Order: sequence, then C-alpha cells, then structure tokens
Amino acid sequence: MTATDNDSNNDLSSTPAQEHRWSGRLILWAVVLTLANVLADLAIGSPMMVLPQLLEHFDTDQAAWLGASAMLAGAIWSPLLARSADLFGLRRILIGTLLLACAGALICFTAPNVWVFLAGRFLQGAAFASIFITVALARRICAPRVAMALIGLVTSGSSVVGVVEPFVMEPVIDRFGFRSVFLLAALLAVVAAVCVRAVVPEAPVRATGRVDVGGALLLGGGLAAVLAYVSLGSELGLLSGAALALLTAGAAGLVGWVYFARRVRDPIIDLRALSRPILLTLLALVLAAGSFRSMLQLTSIIAQVPADLGLGYGLGDGEAVAVLLATPNLGIVVGGTLAGWVAGRYGPALPLLIGIALGAVATFGMLAGVSSLPVALGCGALVGMAAGAIGASGYNLATGTEAPERQGTTAGLVSVVLAVGSVLFSFTGAEILKATRLPGRSESAVEGVYGYVGMAAALFALAAIPATALLLRHGRRRGQSSRGAARLGEQVTRERWR
Repeated sequence: MTATDNDSNNDLSSTPAQEHRWSGRLILWAVVLTLANVLADLAIGSPMMVLPQLLEHFDTDQAAWLGASAMLAGAIWSPLLARSADLFGLRRILIGTLLLACAGALICFTAPNVWVFLAGRFLQGAAFASIFITVALARRICAPRVAMALIGLVTSGSSVVGVVEPFVMEPVIDRFGFRSVFLLAALLAVVAAVCVRAVVPEAPVRATGRVDVGGALLLGGGLAAVLAYVSLGSELGLLSGAALALLTAGAAGLVGWVYFARRVRDPIIDLRALSRPILLTLLALVLAAGSFRSMLQLTSIIAQVPADLGLGYGLGDGEAVAVLLATPNLGIVVGGTLAGWVAGRYGPALPLLIGIALGAVATFGMLAGVSSLPVALGCGALVGMAAGAIGASGYNLATGTEAPERQGTTAGLVSVVLAVGSVLFSFTGAEILKATRLPGRSESAVEGVYGYVGMAAALFALAAIPATALLLRHGRRRGQSSRGAARLGEQVTRERWR
C-alpha cells in the first residue's frame, strides 16, 4: 500500500468525494475559491495602502487601530462563522461572509467619521473567515489527495495579489482617491459571492447541533482583546489603564470560554475532542507563523534604512521595499502549491517540516541579508516559500484528522492560531528593536536587528519539535498500515491455496 493510499484511508471523512482528479471544473473551482481569499487579503491590507490619507481625513493619530481593526474583528467572527459553516453549509456561510465584507467596505467608503469607519472595518473583518471556509470546502468536495493540492492553491494563490497590488492600486488611488480601495473591495466581494454561488457546489455533509453564540462571543472577544493588547500595547503603553483593561477583559473572556466549553452540551470548540495531532499542529503553527511574519516585518523595516548610515545594516531609502515585499509573496504561491502536491503523495507532515527547516535556513541567512540586498531577496523568497508550505500543510494536517462535520470549525481554529502567532511575535520583535534604539534616533542598533533575527530563528527551531513528532507519528501509522496490508495479503494467499 502506498503513502497516498494510507493518507486516503486514514482520512476520517466519509463524504462521497465529487472530484478524484484534476479537471476543468476543478480548476474553475480553484480560481473562484482563490478569488474569495483575495478579498481577505485586500480587506486586511487595504488601509495600509492609504494609511496617511486616512489619518489626515479622520484627523486622528490612531494608526494602529485603523490598521489592526479588521484582523481583530476577524478573531471575533471566526469561531462563530466556523461553527455556523459546519451546521448550515459551507458555501452558504462563505457567500454570507463575502456579503458582510462587501457591506463593511461600503461603510468604510462612505464613513463620515472614524467611529463609523471602524464599524465598517468590523464587518469587513468577516472576510478573514473566507480562508478557512474555502479549506473546509476543498476537503468536502474533493478526494483527500486532490483536496490537499487544492488547499495548497487556495491558501497561497491569493498572495499573487501582493505582488501586483502596489503597482495596480497606486494609479487607481491617484485617479479616484484613497477611498477607492474600499469601493474596489466591495465590488470584488460581490463578484466573488456571485461566482461562488454560480460555480462551487455545496458540501454534502453537515453537522447537527446548535451554535453556541455565548461561547463564540467569549472566545472571539477574548482573543480580540488579547490581540489588541499585544498589537496596540506599545502605542497605548503596556501598563496604561486602557492596555491593562484590554488584557484583563481578554483573559476573562478566554477563561470564561474554557469554563463554559467544558459544561455546555454543544460548545463552539469541543476542547475534549482536540486530539494530540491537532494540538501538535497548532503548536507548530503558532511558532512558525510568528517567525515568518516577524521576518517579513523586519524586512520592511530595514529596507528603509540607508546603508550609508554605517549602522551595520540597511538596504536603502525605501526604494527596495516593493521588490522586497513582492518576493516573499511569490515564494508563498510556490511554497503553498508545492506543499499541497507533496501532501497528496506523502502526507502533510513532511512538507510542514520541510517548510519549517527552509524558514530556519532563510532566517539565519538574514544575518548577512540585513546589509546585502541580493541576499535579502533570496532569503525573502525562501521565507515566503516556507510560509506558503507551513500554512497549506497546517490546514491539511488539522482538517485531515477530523470528521467532515467538524472540519470547518477546525480550519477556523487554524486561522486563529496563525493570526495569534503573527501578532504576538511581530510585536515581540518590534519591542526588541525599540529596546535597542539608538539615542536620539529612530533606528535601532545592529545588535537589536541580530537579536530580532535570532528570535525568529529560535521560533523556527522550536516549531520543528512538534513538526518532527507529527512526521514520526505519520511514519508509525504508515508502517502499521503496511504491516496490516501484508498480513491481509498473506491471509488471502493461504485461503486461495486451501
């Protein structure tokens, strides 16, 4: 029995697969699902392209709130939408998510003040759910081997937008104004919703039960408050009253969710059902996501530091930023696509570990890349490939061990963990740079930059531990299946000779 056969047999899905091989219809599904995920990238990143104009228009200095609001809203939406998708249909909830994001973008487009704008961003944050819903859809409408490759495409293909977005959006903004990014996001959401409705089939298996709205609000609100403290703490002051109130509220929400999740009949996430492989996967993802996101943040920072300052690092005056940010996006597409293909043949644990190892090598290479543009570009491409492989493999690992009626919820949990790791360790890296800032300067000492790189490398090394355990577990299961198949073959042979 091959590794592929093992993966298929070990998948807990009892859903009758509609697609066992690649076809024109499946390629069309992949394009439409990727389009839905493009909206998530645009919804999260759209204010960053026009942040100075937004600050001036709304007469505010709260840049962090304007930038992070959609991701924080996504943390609130995710548990509720993930469970709803399992209960009421993945395609139906995906369409609803896209329409919510459309409404939010239109509110942002017409917002007369910053509070209305933030309300629009709250609705726009629902687009965050499109990623894990498309993953669960891929699992249910395709055979396991095909689904893994499709997940690699839909989770990484949207990064192509990151390559062309700055070059396409800049003339649009110049021609139609900074608010045009929100109008474009609204139009894209409508197009994606129509395409999903017309092209993608509904998943045939649904869960039974109810939506634990209280649990969803406790979990989502608690996560959002903690992430707000982490991402906005440096601006508010880590020990300020507002920051401590966010942290306290977040901790209380999460504690309350854990308490009730163990007592209600149908919790939003059944903690008792989280198996060891899923927990190992989530641990590897939170560490690895924190590492590659923090490295992307560092790259954008050092790209704007002139090399002639003599600090020991620096890649220019900002002219290299577009290229340095486009390169990892290309790497994400390549890494995610290859990881899906490899997972379909050898299981997702192998590409996860390869992605983590690749990220570690690229991170160590940035010790030289902080002062050399060619090295930085090469390392950025490798970090992007690592990010694509880690994301696709994480979704494949977590959803592949779940029953079909829980795959949406589990995929949502993966998305939340990736966001938590990204925010937590990007903030930690920023604090390292702040602690080593040169007196009277905005730049940090080279020791701080090296410490930042060291932190990211250590995270990759730690992520390799649970990833290795997952690979070894897969090898043991493969060996057990092979021995079982051999025994069955011997028994059949004996029966024939009789």
